[in-house]
Amino acid sequence: MTLSGRHVLLGVSGGIASYKTCMLARRFIEAGAAVDVVMTASAAQFVRPTTFEALIGRPVLTSLWERDRALAHISLSREPGLVVVAPATANLLARVAQGIADDLLTALLLARTGPVLVAPAMNDMMFAHPATGRNLELVENRGWSIIGPESGPLAEGSSDLPGRMSEPDAIFVAAERLLRQADSRLAGRRVLVTAGPTRELLDPIRVITNRSSGRMGFALARAAYARGADVTLIAGPTALAPPIGPDVMRVESTADLAEAVGNALPETDVLLMAAAPADYRPAAPESTKRRRSDGAIAVELHPSVDVLETTRSRRKGGSIAVGFAYETEHGIARARAKLERKGLDLVVLNLDEEGSGAEVETNRVTLVSADAAQELPLLPKSDAAERILDAVERLL
Repeated sequence: MTLSGRHVLLGVSGGIASYKTCMLARRFIEAGAAVDVVMTASAAQFVRPTTFEALIGRPVLTSLWERDRALAHISLSREPGLVVVAPATANLLARVAQGIADDLLTALLLARTGPVLVAPAMNDMMFAHPATGRNLELVENRGWSIIGPESGPLAEGSSDLPGRMSEPDAIFVAAERLLRQADSRLAGRRVLVTAGPTRELLDPIRVITNRSSGRMGFALARAAYARGADVTLIAGPTALAPPIGPDVMRVESTADLAEAVGNALPETDVLLMAAAPADYRPAAPESTKRRRSDGAIAVELHPSVDVLETTRSRRKGGSIAVGFAYETEHGIARARAKLERKGLDLVVLNLDEEGSGAEVETNRVTLVSADAAQELPLLPKSDAAERILDAVERLL
């Protein structure tokens, strides 16, 4: 629960997109945050306060005149680690930009000195109006963060112009990053993550590859971005949806991966080599598809480029390099040998066992350094990624 102990306030103004804010509230609760919700009177015409109360387990505030909550706008402006306004309608943006404080939400925003994340949502023509642009510029100059809006279906039909509120997952990712980066040594660092398998062609149709799903690398990229890092994810062929936030580059072969990693290395502060490159490639790939009826085939395989080895002499001074090892036996000894041979700071060791490794949602890894081996329990890969990054932050 990455937001355990955090306090988030959701401000909801009167737009049809407020139904999405219910899903956003649930995401914060699932991440362990305490959530308060403040609604404008018009927001309560779209979603009833009882809906949010059922989701967050706390009373929803809708008025400056709440009984037993005198000066609630002051306490609610100070207590939360983050205020998220979603949706932020054109009307709300106009009022807060001019410092109007005529209801609970605008009053607490006027008193707010901490971080605020705003998710605009309105008709595309309203968003395109110069007045809305000036209002957004005013709140951005106060240090508030803005996410979206996006183009796509609106209440009155589809549009190619922005106006639609960003999706709850995207808002959550931006909010989590704002909350966590202040406490992280990864904030502002450039992190390079590799993930997934590579493929080597036997012929134009068939390939040599492995069982890697890319889940561990994707989880690392998501977690590093949440901690405030500038993340580049280099991913081999995988069916996973790209994570929100990191820059994603796709590669096919091991040679492609080596080239992409080499190009990114000069600016990389933390290298997380979670990809599983194909270790062998056909010496002479066929130029046309071989038919099964042609009978047996013997393929000569040559070792492919050792991507991690190629990085050793080109890493940025003072950077951290983390390798991954997937072993079936002699795990600790082989991981430590890899650590020394390739000049790494840490090796994340996977043993091939039930519920761990490739093509599953969980992992049991051991963090192997020069003088220690920390065995972690079986964890969801998202949690394992957090533990790995905790170790990286200690190294930093």
